[in-house]
Amino acid sequence: QGRPVESGGGVVLAGGSLRLSCVLPASSFRSYVMGWFRQAPGKERVFVSAINWNDRTYYADFVLGRFTISRDNAKTSAYLQMNSLKPDDTAVYYCAAGRGGPDLTRESEYDWWGQGTQVTVSA
Repeated sequence: QGRPVESGGGVVLAGGSLRLSCVLPASSFRSYVMGWFRQAPGKERVFVSAINWNDRTYYADFVLGRFTISRDNAKTSAYLQMNSLKPDDTAVYYCAAGRGGPDLTRESEYDWWGQGTQVTVSA
């Protein structure tokens, strides 16, 4: 069981798009819930989105309609497509994996965390 590894962060103008990727080398990947969280400068880490083993998706209100989460079990990967980015989306984005629980917006539902990838949206 490895740790999630994120990629795809960068600098983008407001209104632009980025696609984050998360690879988790795990034979049980298809049974895990995959989540994305973010931490803006000076703020606590917050839930962004999650996808469970049945491809059911969950989103924070502030990204609904702009971000899309997906997974590819064959590649043991999860993705976060981010469109219509705003300066307020600037943060370090973390990928997390876990066996899930009753509230996927909670960090305690996840067992493994990546190091994070920086997303900067300039006005």
